[in-house]
Amino acid sequence: GIQAPILGYINLSLTNLGLYSLLSIFIIISLHFFGLNNQKIIPSQISIVLESLYVSILSMVKAQILGANEKYLPLIYTLFFFIIIANLIGNVPYNYTVTTSVIVTMGLSITIFIAVTILSLYRHSLKFFSYFIPGGTPLMLVPLLTLIEFVSYLARAFSLGIRLFANMLSGHTLIKILSTFLGQMFASGIISFIITLIPFTIFVALLGLELVVSII
Repeated sequence: GIQAPILGYINLSLTNLGLYSLLSIFIIISLHFFGLNNQKIIPSQISIVLESLYVSILSMVKAQILGANEKYLPLIYTLFFFIIIANLIGNVPYNYTVTTSVIVTMGLSITIFIAVTILSLYRHSLKFFSYFIPGGTPLMLVPLLTLIEFVSYLARAFSLGIRLFANMLSGHTLIKILSTFLGQMFASGIISFIITLIPFTIFVALLGLELVVSII
């Protein structure tokens, strides 16, 4: 860390969070750099994977956002790759998972929530508030249902960030506990080593499940 003469003297340190965030960004840029096909007739395997992901994300954006939806694609495409790469890096032993930090997940969810709300108010003005009144609602129930819909809308800013944080943290914690226990069992003796092979197969299956969770 360094003592930077900014607003007094602020300590600037490269923590695990900052290091692995930069590593995730570096991997994303590298994948897209090696996936370029500017001078190739036959696309590479990396390029095929990237183009398939691009088409999938584009179709998702078109299905969820009406009108000129292509201008929102870069943001969603970037978020997709940052989250999935950060999740996958965490499955490599002795690495840090950026998305197990509630600061990152809540920061992303709340920032995007505020941006979407401001954009919706800008584009739809007062019509935006009709979102909180379900169609065909009786007049007597409008205040109650509006309050419920408003609370539900606000909860998304927290639920999405907490869901990502909780899924990654709980899975990695479970893997850490089981790997420590199995390591001690393997080192206990020959008989214990042979017996531990049975729960070790279950542990390998859990690793595959954690990998799937990281992608989902």
